[in-house]
Amino acid sequence: MEKDRDYINNITREIISSAYQVGNVLGHGFLEKVYENALV
Repeated sequence: MEKDRDYINNITREIISSAYQVGNVLGHGFLEKVYENALV
């Protein structure tokens, strides 16, 4: 059970980190679709 929680936490951390990186690189002012495409 603890192993599953750690796995999910690691994936969540990577997703959030990626979202911050995209935001930092692109900046603000774009439509949501631009950020969505950058995360894919």
